Amino acid sequence: MMTNVTRAIAKTDRRPVRTRLLALVSALALFPAVAYAETDANSEVYGTPSDLPFTLSGSYLSGRLAGFEKDYGHAAAFYEETLSADPDNTMLLERTFLLKLANGNVEEAVEYAGELDSADQRNFLAQLALGAKDIKEGNYEKADEELEKGRNGPLAQLSIGISRAWALYGSGEIDEAVAMIDGLSGPDWFEVFKATHKAHILFAAGRNQDALEAIEGAYEVDQGAIRVVGAYARILAANGRQKEALDALAQYDIQFRGHPKLDQTREVIASGQVIPPMVTDPAAGMSEILYGLGAVIGRDGGEELSTSYLQLALYLDPKAEFAAIALGSVFERMEQPDRAIDALLKVPDDSVLKREAEIQVGMNYNALEQLDQARDHLSALIEDDPSDLEAVVALGNILRSHELYEDADVVYTKGIDTIQEFEQQHWLLLYFRGIARERLGHWEQAEADFRQALELNENQPLVLNYLGYSLVDQGLKLDEALQMIKNAVELRPTDGYIVDSLGWVYYRLGRYEEAVKELERAIELRPADPVINDHLGDAYWMVGRRNEARFQWNHARDLGPDEDKLPKILEKIANGMPDEPATDAAKAESDKNGG
Repeated sequence: MMTNVTRAIAKTDRRPVRTRLLALVSALALFPAVAYAETDANSEVYGTPSDLPFTLSGSYLSGRLAGFEKDYGHAAAFYEETLSADPDNTMLLERTFLLKLANGNVEEAVEYAGELDSADQRNFLAQLALGAKDIKEGNYEKADEELEKGRNGPLAQLSIGISRAWALYGSGEIDEAVAMIDGLSGPDWFEVFKATHKAHILFAAGRNQDALEAIEGAYEVDQGAIRVVGAYARILAANGRQKEALDALAQYDIQFRGHPKLDQTREVIASGQVIPPMVTDPAAGMSEILYGLGAVIGRDGGEELSTSYLQLALYLDPKAEFAAIALGSVFERMEQPDRAIDALLKVPDDSVLKREAEIQVGMNYNALEQLDQARDHLSALIEDDPSDLEAVVALGNILRSHELYEDADVVYTKGIDTIQEFEQQHWLLLYFRGIARERLGHWEQAEADFRQALELNENQPLVLNYLGYSLVDQGLKLDEALQMIKNAVELRPTDGYIVDSLGWVYYRLGRYEEAVKELERAIELRPADPVINDHLGDAYWMVGRRNEARFQWNHARDLGPDEDKLPKILEKIANGMPDEPATDAAKAESDKNGG
């Protein structure tokens, strides 16, 4: 049975951008596009291939296409070629610099930043790059001079202002560093960053009471930011207020289910050891502000700017674990799992975030359609720690998505067997195992998992929907099943898939008018789903709305349904449906609505 919860994610066959770039270069060079046929698709050669002639227009347009596709490596290479042919073109120089930085070629980007500076072209990212190089090398006065040149716009003002403060700190000018931060004025969102970095600098300078006054301002504004909470707890403890520090960490656990980095902070505080500052090195301090801003930018789009910030953060501090994970997340959103893996592998081996990063690596192998690598990678993590339920869920879900239900069941069970006492959060693992067992036809075991999941989380709409739908599909316990799905809809009234379940249950019960009403609402919520369109077509047919039924079936056909569904849809378009299909109401009557 294919339900709304387990519909396979449609796979799109994307032609690699490298193919399109080479085709474009070939065409513009008056070469046949089939020249690419002899090119190794896995080649890491960037720019115009050696067997094709360089043309200025070809490389420029290829660079623009690669940039549009967010393929920063190829874009940078093509722009670099055009710049070589037109070295006085500052637009090409700026684009080459930006793309090199976004691609992580920071040393090369710094060289181009120097050329922009020499050409008197003010670009705040170029000044950040030059300042970063100097701070990394310990040239703090020179860094401050470089950074002072570029300040246009709120983002530039905050980035450069706090970076300058860290340069001043590196020169031993603590009061000047604090004054630099205090002097920054801008939107309200400045305040958390200002207060946090002011606290970092004061704490690193040994001025613990002043640091506490600063971090209290940041904590008051944002108690959900891991780095703010961590700094607040550390500075509280350094001021002899250990209980309040531990209370702040406990409050985060209640609101946000904890975090490994804060667990580590709790251990340090509870041990009674001297509490070290989170940041003491100016390069790490500048890295911290670039990570903080880059991660926020990455969540709101602006991938080129976000990756530039994060790449620069990792250049300044190669151990910047949060920056590495944030960069991996940006590449995941850009649908570049290979780049995401490269970023995630930068998380240091001794980091408490290493396992989280490794789990994401395994999931990205799956996104690359490298199932064996994904399986081996995640299996090794589980073998090392079978109680790591995040790794268990990741591997189990990957196997289930490939319809390897028996293997998924084994993995889920291995994780469940490590649970000493079930808690509310364990409903999800039981739910996933229940799905695998239902797909295997092991209904009694599946139902037991779903019902145990509901014991842990009574009103969980996903479980209510799946269990209710499955019962109706088998003609079992129909009154209870229908009520489960109604409850799920009440809990998630804007979830088109759950509303579709209610409509389809009405259809299976022969209550066609009610089915139409709910399925029309589901279509409003999920107009592009082929299954819902198919369902609505069936319901329309049964209430005599034959033209509308065929319209919905045609729409379902055009939306790319699963391969096994398409022949049935085509048959209905051509020949319609029987006027009185067997319903689960009739089946339930013969079964006396039993279980």
